[in-house]
Amino acid sequence: MRVKGFRLLTVGLALTILAPTGAMAAGQSDSLAFETTRKVAAEKAELLTGTYQTPSIQYALIDHGKIVVSGQSGQNDEQGKKPLTAQTMYGIGSTSKMFTTAAVMKLVDEGKIDLDKPVVNYVPDFKMKDERYVKITPRMLLNHSSGIYGSSLASSFLFDDNDTFAHDSLLEQLANQKLKADPGEYSVYCNDGFTLAEIMVEKVSGMDFTSFIHQYFTGPLNMSNTKTPLDRPDTVGMAGLYFPVYAGQLPNESVNVIGTGGIYSTAEDLVKFSQIFTGDAGGILSAKSTTAMEQKEYKRGMWPDEADTSINYGLGWDSVNLFPFGEYGIKALTKGGDTALYHSSLVVLPEQKMAVAVVSSGGSSTTDQLLANEILLHALKEKAVITDMKPEKSYGKPEKADMPSDLLKAAGIYGGTNQLIDVKISKEGDMTITSVPMPHLPAEKYAYTADGSFLSADGNVKINVVKEDNGHTYLWTRAYASLSGLGQLALSQYSAEKLEPNDLNPETAATWKERNGKTYYAISEKYTSITYMLLPTLKLNMFQEAPGYVMDQKIIGPNESASDLKIPTTAGRDTQAYSFNKINGVEFLEASGSVFISEDGVKPIYAGKTSSTTIPESGYAKWYTIPRKAAGKTMQVTMSANGAFAVYDENGTCQFFSVISGNHPFLLPDGGVIVFAGEAGSKFEISLK
Repeated sequence: MRVKGFRLLTVGLALTILAPTGAMAAGQSDSLAFETTRKVAAEKAELLTGTYQTPSIQYALIDHGKIVVSGQSGQNDEQGKKPLTAQTMYGIGSTSKMFTTAAVMKLVDEGKIDLDKPVVNYVPDFKMKDERYVKITPRMLLNHSSGIYGSSLASSFLFDDNDTFAHDSLLEQLANQKLKADPGEYSVYCNDGFTLAEIMVEKVSGMDFTSFIHQYFTGPLNMSNTKTPLDRPDTVGMAGLYFPVYAGQLPNESVNVIGTGGIYSTAEDLVKFSQIFTGDAGGILSAKSTTAMEQKEYKRGMWPDEADTSINYGLGWDSVNLFPFGEYGIKALTKGGDTALYHSSLVVLPEQKMAVAVVSSGGSSTTDQLLANEILLHALKEKAVITDMKPEKSYGKPEKADMPSDLLKAAGIYGGTNQLIDVKISKEGDMTITSVPMPHLPAEKYAYTADGSFLSADGNVKINVVKEDNGHTYLWTRAYASLSGLGQLALSQYSAEKLEPNDLNPETAATWKERNGKTYYAISEKYTSITYMLLPTLKLNMFQEAPGYVMDQKIIGPNESASDLKIPTTAGRDTQAYSFNKINGVEFLEASGSVFISEDGVKPIYAGKTSSTTIPESGYAKWYTIPRKAAGKTMQVTMSANGAFAVYDENGTCQFFSVISGNHPFLLPDGGVIVFAGEAGSKFEISLK
């Protein structure tokens, strides 16, 4: 999702809204007094499902332990036979991390975990190729400062399949990885840290994570509509899923790194869960633990100066000072979540004993959070906690000033995860930013102003060049972004880091030149993987503007590259390292536990009447191109139950995926590709007419 006002530098965020009744004093709860809030919530939800085309959305407001607003909007099943209800479950994505954090803190309360003792004390078989791993503590897992690269999520997003491979293989994956930073050096969003925390909870408690959260949280709080894939929930009770480029309703989504992003819930259940953080949950966690979770953990390491933002980590929380609530002197905590298909946001006002949860099929956690903010602000106004809505903010129109000449040295190529930008600075004080991979995009332009920053013409984006104590140079971006009818976001982060020169020897340069522009196809994803709906490929792109780099990764040898970016917050999340090897003359790439085959190893499918292919003992998928001789023919496949195939057109758009559509004849597109995936030994009999 691209929100108006968020530009190249801020797109990485994995995207305000009458009068109170005189009889109700601030802090009291009376559902009859929330008529305006209920009306606003319904209108804004309909705006999301109508104007902003979110398939469905569900929301709930709790005040002093009582759910006072609850509703839903949009389409559920494709036939319209199953209406949305308050019991319809949604995947909550990374909001699941709050359950993981609460589980860790429960064990802290019981004296079984010390936040500042090494994780290896609790998970003895946790090892990495980097000796610094022994310094990683539970606190660092929960505040994103462990230094672990990011996301080892192979075969973790599946259709109707609760295979726990990604969870079960994490320790093996980490054993082959190095760290990208000293533990505790800075906080940058890290999914693997929470899967490791989930494993730690299981090791220390002796219980599987699903059983743990049911015993200590969902059971005591009467959260009867909160499940995990291991509960095998009835998919009839799940919100219908849709994807823009694929016609029809999709199967249910299973995210099998449960503590990282795999829990299903409802808005009402999530606000029941929020009572842990407002002191209304009967002591499920100690006040000491919930207070510890609200602290400004992001300040323990490198971080930009304070500014309005939606991201400043606590333990588990994305923000412990969420904009715009600070404008009203109100403390607000938030956690959002996005999977491929589900989204969620939980916003908690602990001192007001209020919270809103929003969950959706489609949309984004960003729009869900905006709706939650709107509901809370109107409820606060209705309770007379606040009097008026604050106007939207801006940095004002730029007034140009003379620029110090030393800022000219800040020009150059900057990188963030999977992005390269070219920053030009003129002696007249103009900064121009362009995307290196997408030069067709309009350039961003900023003017130098008297406060030492560069400001956009509309006054919504401000950039400073910052040289940190580590010697690295960053672009510090602050932005306000408004979404019509849904209020305003704020973001402050180091959005990119200046790349240092990286000269390659002739042998290394020649090897990488051969790879430049090639596509690599994923072969290790399970046949039920959602990524097959999205075309699971990597394209290696090198640019003359950044010699010695493949996108943001520094080339460190003929067969290795790795990102050495040190960017806190989100612009440096999920950095990767690539390694290559050849088998029988065909090159393979490994990244974050996933294996890819070079396009050179992908052969045309046989264009005759009948052929077959079999998944090898490795379990790796088989890819084929569609030659002109086969294009336009109807393909019929006979296969085992433990297999699937997908067909893509020349633009890489999925035209057919048997897991979604069932196995039936399909017309082959010219210039496309086909993948067959399944368990080892699975055979596919192919006929073309």
